[in-house]
Amino acid sequence: MVMDVLIVGAGPTGLALGIDLARRGVDALVAERAEGLFPGSRGKGLQPRTQEVFDDLGVLEAIRAASGPYPNRMIWKDGRRLGAQSMFDTVEADEGAPYTDPLMIPQWRTQEILCARLAELGGKVAFGHEVTGLEQDAEGVTVRFADGGSARAAYVVAADGGRSVVRRAVGVGMTGESVDPAPFLVADVQVTGLDRDHWHAFPKDDGTAVGLCPLPCTDHFQLQARLAEGTRPDPYLSLDGIRELVAAYTHLAPEAVTELRWASDFRPRAALADRFRAGRVLLAGDAAHVHSPAGGQGLNTSVQDAYNLGWKLGAVLRAGAPDSVLDTYEEERRANAAAMLDLSTGVHRGEVRRGQATVQLGLGYRESSLSAETRKNPSQVRAGDRAPDGTVHGIRLFDAFRGPHWTLLGAETTVPGVRTLPAAPESYGPGVFLIRPDGYVGWAGDSADGVGAYLSGVGA
Repeated sequence: MVMDVLIVGAGPTGLALGIDLARRGVDALVAERAEGLFPGSRGKGLQPRTQEVFDDLGVLEAIRAASGPYPNRMIWKDGRRLGAQSMFDTVEADEGAPYTDPLMIPQWRTQEILCARLAELGGKVAFGHEVTGLEQDAEGVTVRFADGGSARAAYVVAADGGRSVVRRAVGVGMTGESVDPAPFLVADVQVTGLDRDHWHAFPKDDGTAVGLCPLPCTDHFQLQARLAEGTRPDPYLSLDGIRELVAAYTHLAPEAVTELRWASDFRPRAALADRFRAGRVLLAGDAAHVHSPAGGQGLNTSVQDAYNLGWKLGAVLRAGAPDSVLDTYEEERRANAAAMLDLSTGVHRGEVRRGQATVQLGLGYRESSLSAETRKNPSQVRAGDRAPDGTVHGIRLFDAFRGPHWTLLGAETTVPGVRTLPAAPESYGPGVFLIRPDGYVGWAGDSADGVGAYLSGVGA
């Protein structure tokens, strides 16, 4: 097998990257060790910025149809309801940020939707292909599979999780720390005797707890448990073990748990790969950063890794951009991942509230070498910032941005692959704005002078 890009791992990261490359005409294959898609709900929260990404990738409508809002948390004590509380501080929507509420959708359903979109675009997933090693040279990477087969690609993207085989094969280490000494358990279960309007929490005075959260558009709940330090979680990964937990922490009888669909245990840890690029191998998602699930940051950061990397791989492989453009992937995404790890740890420890801090709309790349702010008096929207939504001459900006192209606001250009609109919304402030394919302002100027030079440097 020979291809432009081999993506290792068919999780949300790998599938989102596959979609972005497919729409750019890049020959890519997603190789997945398992025989099918991940079956659990683990990463169930989609932040507003990820919803914007999914809008661009053509899956938001399907995602919204299969998701729902986060319910209020209902606290229980000794079989009595103590009251409900909101999970998030309110973030007000406006024209520039139409999505401000996180959506809840089980990870398995997100992956089904992404996989269907990938197939619609002609992309492929090779299940049952476990990577065991690789060698790279000046021209590409040869990847070996457990069945004795191999593949050759110009670039390889490691999207194979926190225990990434690819990351280890290229000798990239991870630096991190434990977030919580207690073992945790997560499972998808069917439960009777609880309403589906609340995320039910059953804390104990010793800091241990069980939570049961209804998963939208399913008949399942996600169970989360923080066990006592020193407890072995293995015995609780069975139906009988889950029933024992539920009976011990809630007012429900063991038989109220009627089905166990999936279960897993973990210990919250925050760790960051020492590098996101090693030659022709790039790390994305959990292969590059692992974290506490608190605050719903991990899957979202991972999808945005893919979104950042997709257009850059497309530029190098299809538009003649220099290979050095790929260095900006690590430059931009590693800094964001480091900030995300601190945020997730803060949410886990109760130091940070969910809300403005977690919706990811304020993340950007002002310090990136790709961000060129050339105006004498920059306005509130600057090079490196997320490009807000808005309307220009009756055209919604997010509709104009959708697709694998660049967008120029406020001037005309004859550069191929760039869509132009005659003005920018007042909310942007004065100037001309060049929007990258991933929805960030790449260049901003007082006039269009300099647009061509900037674009030639990134292969557009």
